[in-house]
This record gives sequence, C-alpha cells and structure tokens, in this order.
Amino acid sequence: MNAHPSPLSGGGRGNSAPPPGASARPQRPGCGWLPAFLAAGLLAGAASAPAADGLAPLPLKLPAPTIKGTPPDQPLKGPHIEPLDLNKVRAPFLAPAGARNLALNKTATCSDPKPRNGEPALVIDGSKEPMDDDVLELHKGVQYVQVDLGAPCVIHAVVLWLDHRYYQIIHDVVVQTAEDAAFTKNVRTLFNNDRDNSAKLGEGADKEYFETNQGRLVDAKGVQARYVRCYSQGSSESGLNCYTEIEVWGLPGQ
Repeated sequence: MNAHPSPLSGGGRGNSAPPPGASARPQRPGCGWLPAFLAAGLLAGAASAPAADGLAPLPLKLPAPTIKGTPPDQPLKGPHIEPLDLNKVRAPFLAPAGARNLALNKTATCSDPKPRNGEPALVIDGSKEPMDDDVLELHKGVQYVQVDLGAPCVIHAVVLWLDHRYYQIIHDVVVQTAEDAAFTKNVRTLFNNDRDNSAKLGEGADKEYFETNQGRLVDAKGVQARYVRCYSQGSSESGLNCYTEIEVWGLPGQ
C-alpha cells in the first residue's frame, strides 16, 4: 500500500474521557423486565463464569474512545474494507478458563532502530488509551513490533490497538508467531490484510479495518509459540507506523 502524508507530527495529549453528551450504553435484550441492579448482576456473572466446557470470555478491558477527531463523513469503502460501525460491539471471545495476557511487561523490540516517538516497552505496558504518550511511532515503510513471551506458550488470541487516536485504516497489518526471534522456525501467519503483497510477507485474505477503541482481536487457535510479530505499513492518515498496545492471551506452555 502507498503511504500518505502525515498529519500526526504535532498535537498534544489526547483526552481519555468519553465525549460529552455520549448516550448511555443500550440495554441488552432479554433483561428489560428485570430490575436494573438484578439485570446488571446477572450479566456480570455470565461474563465471568466459565462455560461448561471449561471456556470463559476473555476479560478484555477496553480503553476510552478517542475524542481527538470525528468519524469521517465519507469513510473509505471497498470490497476489502470492513465498514466503520461505531455502534457494533464485539461478541465475547471464549478461551480456556485462566487465560491471561502473556505479553504484559514482557520484552518488546521493533524493526526501527530509532523510533520517531516512544519505545517498544509502551506496547506491552497495559496502557492503551488514545494519548500521544502511550503510542510508539515508527518511521515510514514496512515496520514491525515483536514480543518475546519468555518461553513457548499456548496462544488463543492476539489483540491489537495500533493507533485509535484517529479513525483510520492501518495498511498491511500482518500478525505472525514463531519459535525463534529471527522468525525462521515454525512461522505461522494468524492475520494478513496485505492484499497486494506490498510488505512481501505473502498475499493476505483478511480485510482492512478502521481503528477504534475495541482494537482488533485475532483468533490464534491455540498456536504454540514464544514470539509474536505485528507488521504494518502506514495508514490512511499517515506514512508513520504507530503501535499502542499488543495483548497476547493464552496459557504458559507445559
């Protein structure tokens, strides 16, 4: 994908508070006849209780939506782009009970020897608010961030918040796992929306998507690996490669 001129070079910190006048979360169907406190308790219990087959929803904590910009009046459209829908809520993702964010405070590195802003540790520190100080900015071209889990693990999901400070599409997003840091052993591609193979990692079949506070959840299907890489090549708003947080949900290897 061709990069675009960058409007992100300036600007201060983002505001993590919800927009003024935001409407309340719509009530979930099936609970309208219950008192509000009882309905809330039942829903909370359903979200945390393991299913009969030993699975449970991942306890993802979403950051606040950005208020640095407004959704575009005419969002980018196309057969390989998911429509922007700010009202859509992702369904809970089930994983084995006890799955946790294995990437938190582990070791992160990146392909850019001199990042434009921040350091790789920002993407595994647990902070994913739409604020400039929480974002690692890498220079133009194909770049990646790599997470070392410290040992082989069973990975069930990778969740990416690349740059939801703005409503934009990140180009050539590729997520891979491997047994070694050089990515030569047992490399597996979990997600690839590089339709024209411009990143030279293979032609992808996944769709491009707009960055929002929900992030992008990638089903890792229980792959076993120690290292996780996330590639990108600019966005619809900038030639820079920005990474806010990478979470790797799973269980330590046996």
